[in-house]
Amino acid sequence: MLATCVPLQPAARIALRTAATRLGPSLLLRGLATAAAPVTSAGRSHKVVVVGGGSAGLTVAHQLLRTGQFAQDDLAIVDPAEWHHYQPGWTLVGGGLKDRDELRRKLKDLIDPKLKFYNQKVQGLAPETNSITLANGDTVSYQHLVVAPGISINYDAIKGLPEALADRESPVSSIYGYETCNKVFPNIEKFSKGNAIFTQPAGVVKCAGAPQKAMWLALDHWKGTGMYKPKDVANSPIKITFATALPGMFGVPKYSAKLEELRKERGVEGLFQHDLVSIDGNNATFNRLDNNEKVTRKFDFLHVVPKMGPYAFVKNSPVADAAGFVDVDQGTTRSNKFPNVWSIGDASSLPTSKTAAAITAQAPVMVSSLMQVMEGKEPTAIYDGYTSCPLLTEYGKVLLAEFKYGGVPKESFNEWLGWDQIKPRRTFYHLKKDFFPWVYFNSMVKGTWGGPNGFIR
Repeated sequence: MLATCVPLQPAARIALRTAATRLGPSLLLRGLATAAAPVTSAGRSHKVVVVGGGSAGLTVAHQLLRTGQFAQDDLAIVDPAEWHHYQPGWTLVGGGLKDRDELRRKLKDLIDPKLKFYNQKVQGLAPETNSITLANGDTVSYQHLVVAPGISINYDAIKGLPEALADRESPVSSIYGYETCNKVFPNIEKFSKGNAIFTQPAGVVKCAGAPQKAMWLALDHWKGTGMYKPKDVANSPIKITFATALPGMFGVPKYSAKLEELRKERGVEGLFQHDLVSIDGNNATFNRLDNNEKVTRKFDFLHVVPKMGPYAFVKNSPVADAAGFVDVDQGTTRSNKFPNVWSIGDASSLPTSKTAAAITAQAPVMVSSLMQVMEGKEPTAIYDGYTSCPLLTEYGKVLLAEFKYGGVPKESFNEWLGWDQIKPRRTFYHLKKDFFPWVYFNSMVKGTWGGPNGFIR
């Protein structure tokens, strides 16, 4: 999920600005010093087990804890990771605006000590027996299960991609991983002539706007160095192509129209319904989704978005739908198959863009619904599909796309201030670059950030 993209209510914005002025960076991580100790022995039983310690898992677990209805170890988090990354920030790393190490924390340091932490992989889900199996063979049982492990980055699905990314001298890079995002900007800086191609794959991806964010920042950088001439592309040393499996620039018509306008204004070639399938040297081969033909293009710079999909332990479990995602009701986030199973975030079947912003709206609905069910009631809260993507269109400006199910715009600043968010703005740029990373680690993963509704008290 590559964007924590939710604006504040006016009063909350003022309060935050005041707090941010008074707090120095050294204070931002206070309160996280008491770490949750990993658990290694077998035979656990918990009221709620949360699979996943990413954006969705941490947010839900801590919002549940804040209800005051759970005692020590009633809630558990299961995740094998050592580090927790603010993945939306990798776009900023690719643009030379952030260092990747400032966007990660030790996972154990982010988990409240009242929660059990199983620092293990999940081997399998067994909803029929209300249990999960860990990679070490231990069984953990639950009353309710939240499945929120995110999705897998499948580099091997594009032939030649893993080798090209691993080669530090290769002109191939990607913002979609901690190990690869710091290769992007050096490649941009040293590139001065030739064909630059930016790709977007078929299928589900984390933050569907991120592939072109990398392109717009690179274009702006090259324009500043004089190597790209948007008004005279024929005589420009650099030529830019956006090769996407989508039929248009973006999945929401309002924003797609604006981005298509920018593409044409800036002289970017559009290869639509082109899905990258292999890389061989300096040749990229695409499958055309409209006629199934293969198209090969030479490149001198290539930014690749790898293919993604559900983890095997989710896809092969009874909770999954035909596509491998957790089959949930799109309003309540409750499983359509098992009444005590829930899911939000990238691993869920919720038909909306997979972003951290979506989680800020999904988590309160899930928590409310789960608590009602535990009290013997039916869920009443409904998620409307809200999600958001702060599209960096150049250095210093962001088009803040906010929408709900059906691609219907749901713009917070339009509602509050009358700002049509189709216009890229500097205000939105500072939200993306400065505020969202701050609020993520200091509020969202602690369960106190409600997205469009501001801070949760």
